[in-house]
Amino acid sequence: MASDQPQAFPAPDPLDLRRAFGRFGTGVTVITARTPEGQRLGVTANSFNTVSLAPPIVLWSLALHSPSLAGFRAAGRFVVNVLALEQLALAQRFARPAPDKFAGVDCSEGRHEQPVLAGCAASIECRIVGDQPVGDHVLFLGEVEHYAHSATAPLLFCNGQFQQGVGLADRQG
Repeated sequence: MASDQPQAFPAPDPLDLRRAFGRFGTGVTVITARTPEGQRLGVTANSFNTVSLAPPIVLWSLALHSPSLAGFRAAGRFVVNVLALEQLALAQRFARPAPDKFAGVDCSEGRHEQPVLAGCAASIECRIVGDQPVGDHVLFLGEVEHYAHSATAPLLFCNGQFQQGVGLADRQG
């Protein structure tokens, strides 16, 4: 006889689960923002994804324990800087705590004075339309207000390592 009770499964091993999630290759981004007080924020994230084209909505997530969480919420906007292959050093810089992650970084101001990193494969300027705590992260939803892109090859991350994309020829058969 079937039961309506949910079946209990053992909790996954966090390290092993992280390895499984890591099999999904992603692009590498640096999410940037400027708080109302003028503080520039930046974090490396590979949790970026598109949600909708009409209206254009994207999402990314930030750990609940991140010291930048309150600042990103207060900023009201963010920029997704999709890193180019040659920007590995930027990915590493923004992945670590530092007093000023922007020191010496080539950066301009976007349409709403948000930091846009130079030389990226793409930059996507967004207005926050929602943020939702989910598990140990906060999902940020942003409506795209402006974007730019180039033919520059993007930096990728898969299996716990930064990677270079490889194009596959069309296969017939």
